[in-house]
Amino acid sequence: MTATVECKKLVTLVARNTKCYFKDKFLFFVSMITPLILLVLFATFLRNVYIDSFKSAFPEGFTAQDRVLEGITGAWLMSSILSVSSVTVAFCSNVVMINDKIEGNLNDFRVSPVKGVTTSIAYFISNFFVTLIVMLCLMLIGHIYLAAVGWYIPVGDVFMILVDIICSVLFGTLLAGVVESFISSQGGLSAVSTLVSSMYGFICGAYMPFSQFSEGLRNVLCCLPGTYGVGIMRNHYMGGYLSALADEGVPQEALSAIKENFDISIKVFGTEIPLGAMYGILLGACALLIAAYVAIVIIKNKKK
Repeated sequence: MTATVECKKLVTLVARNTKCYFKDKFLFFVSMITPLILLVLFATFLRNVYIDSFKSAFPEGFTAQDRVLEGITGAWLMSSILSVSSVTVAFCSNVVMINDKIEGNLNDFRVSPVKGVTTSIAYFISNFFVTLIVMLCLMLIGHIYLAAVGWYIPVGDVFMILVDIICSVLFGTLLAGVVESFISSQGGLSAVSTLVSSMYGFICGAYMPFSQFSEGLRNVLCCLPGTYGVGIMRNHYMGGYLSALADEGVPQEALSAIKENFDISIKVFGTEIPLGAMYGILLGACALLIAAYVAIVIIKNKKK
């Protein structure tokens, strides 16, 4: 009976936190604006740069269909935007928890019959759903763009992209929950969100391929779990386009160069990491973050 009551309280709090976020339309706009700006900048200014980068891997005199080239560059960008935004948006959308600390709503919860653990779990679940909704909106916009310029993504890969987004959002939400559990001011939230937004895309290889880094730095950054959130997304976004290039006669050596130069295949200390291992590393990091988050929640509630 007690468990049923706590579940009802949890559902109520999750609904309340989610409504608080979407009630402020500006918050949703801010969550979407950075990824959309990247997409617009790519479509208007950077598209030809990426296309030339892919062409440089082709044999001399070989040309591919424009739709394949336009599509594969767009797919590379979408894999970058979604994998990075799954983390950066999670940090921004956790604002409901910070606002409750600032406005004293948490003190009201503490004198109510709601357990502190229930409140903390509700913040995590709500942040997960909010971030996932934002990611699905971005995915829809990106897929409309890819359909317009050149769609070569199989149905099976579309399903796996959804799985990749869920895994990446889980990682981002847990990381945000652990880090922001120590933040209790709007300034602190802004500082952490700005830091993550500006740095995360580079250290996980989303904005600049690891092939552009020195070997030592590349090996260090490939030890970070966020790198593999990008890796799994790239494999499923770009696999269909690589198959289309193979059908057009691009030799295997050129395809292998594209995979390595654009981080579709990731090597650590010269060893290529298989796709299954990428999932294992990312989900293993999620398991560690869950343990850390649970420990933080238990310790904080024991102090009160």
